[in-house]
Amino acid sequence: MGDWRRVWRLGFLYLCSMGKNLGLYILILGVIFVVAGLIIYFFHDKLGWIGRLPGDIRVERPGFRLYIPVVTMLAVSVVLSLVLWLIRKIG
Repeated sequence: MGDWRRVWRLGFLYLCSMGKNLGLYILILGVIFVVAGLIIYFFHDKLGWIGRLPGDIRVERPGFRLYIPVVTMLAVSVVLSLVLWLIRKIG
């Protein structure tokens, strides 16, 4: 029964050990969300191709819709991987 308390305490200590960096990470994440939101807000009409790439699975029948954005998620993953790689390379 004390096992979950130990895990909770270790997680809390890990967060506390981040110190000043945790606030910086949260701030950077917030800026990224704001920039992404602004891009989507102002350019939503030009981003209609996202989610409709060849390779995305879409099944539409009466009373049923199935959508699996395979290629879109692969493209997002590649872009995010490149951005994170560049950030690590620069920093």
